[in-house]
Amino acid sequence: MHVHFRLACTVAFLVTSAAAIAAPQAAQPAKDLTPQQQRMSSCNTQATGKKGDDRKDFMSHCLKGESAAPAKMTQQQKMTSCNKDASAKALKGDARKSFMSTCLKN
Repeated sequence: MHVHFRLACTVAFLVTSAAAIAAPQAAQPAKDLTPQQQRMSSCNTQATGKKGDDRKDFMSHCLKGESAAPAKMTQQQKMTSCNKDASAKALKGDARKSFMSTCLKN
């Protein structure tokens, strides 16, 4: 009988102790996020699906408050743009080749 009573008392003590410990934690209000933490959360949500360097670039610009990272031109877009510039300058022959080479490297 004494063993059961002691066991019951021990269990009751542990239950009330656990409740007393948990109560102060539950009563604490959630902290407000700082503006930087809010921005980080927002940018992180917007970056869903981005990976690697694309994500790093996006996050960098987003955290600075910039709208978006400048879009990188594809090789075909560079070729079209450089061709248009070369035609506007009326370049021909070696001058055009040199211009196109420099333009495509940039």
